[in-house]
Amino acid sequence: MDEQQRFLIWLAQFGLGSKKTEAVFSQVQSLSQFKNAKALDKILKYDQLQSMLQQADERAVAAYFDALEKQNITVLCKFLPGYPRKLVDLPDCPIFLFCKGDISLLDRFSIAIIGTRKPNNYGRIVTEEFAGQIAKSGAVVISGLAYGVDSIAHRRALEVGGSTIAVLGSGFNHIYPSDHTALANEIAQKGLLISEYCPSVEPTRYTFVERNRIIAGLSDGVLITQAGAKSGTRLTKDYALDYGKDVFAVPGSIKDSLSELPNKLISCGHAKCVLDAQDVVGQHLTVERQTKKPVEYAQTIEEQLILKLLSDGEKDLEYILEKSGLDAKNAQSCLTLLEIRGIIKKLPGNFYAAI
Repeated sequence: MDEQQRFLIWLAQFGLGSKKTEAVFSQVQSLSQFKNAKALDKILKYDQLQSMLQQADERAVAAYFDALEKQNITVLCKFLPGYPRKLVDLPDCPIFLFCKGDISLLDRFSIAIIGTRKPNNYGRIVTEEFAGQIAKSGAVVISGLAYGVDSIAHRRALEVGGSTIAVLGSGFNHIYPSDHTALANEIAQKGLLISEYCPSVEPTRYTFVERNRIIAGLSDGVLITQAGAKSGTRLTKDYALDYGKDVFAVPGSIKDSLSELPNKLISCGHAKCVLDAQDVVGQHLTVERQTKKPVEYAQTIEEQLILKLLSDGEKDLEYILEKSGLDAKNAQSCLTLLEIRGIIKKLPGNFYAAI
């Protein structure tokens, strides 16, 4: 990680927002420059700047990065390689994403499954059926870890051996609802947890609203299985339509208030009526078609050399150094960038493998 990358990841903890972060980065590109900069008081409030300067102490910086490593947190930045292609061009994309788990899922074909927090028996059944079938097809199931439809979709995707992404409206140290902490931990192990907020941020109504745009932005389509007319599901649906994503809805009884939103969206042509998972995923994918050839994403000769070594199976660092002829510092830098971009993964025992 070079100085610019380290500085950007350090900035992530302060929640400055996109405009302020970009303004700061336009003035300084390293911690040493930040500590000596004189024009930042025009961008940051005095108290905010003083707090950040205190955290620019080398011990505090080291503690911050150590904490990220201990919690297995990867921070992605829109200015660095590895940031999700689906989000980078959105006008309101988060500048940082804190991630726990398999970051390669961010660029996979995915369907968001959303809806009411209090589904009835019909809602639970259709959510389980669609989530299971979509996950089995090879698509990633995305949702927000909330009660009801969200948690049903996550759990079913995991049960069938599929992949799922949970987008949080809080930092990792404040899983909400707390009842879903075990589910969040399982997703971090078998799928991916993401948040635009640093681990210490507590949830608020505002953070949940902001979270919805990420769910819509990461998905290739949004499926509403059951939701009332005034459900917060409408916000994610609006983001999806604004981003040009497909919106799907499962019809329900016209007498059931919990099917009011999907029925209305279908009737006014804002959502496609779907009766099974094939209506959602269509002919978009198979597991094989989703698999990217890692060498296509190598950006330097050194990276291509490393990926060639990993093409026939996992290798340890000693083998990579011996066969590539690269010095340890250069090889480690390449491995880190390849891992950040989701092209390779690090395994126990200092082994690496192509994804």
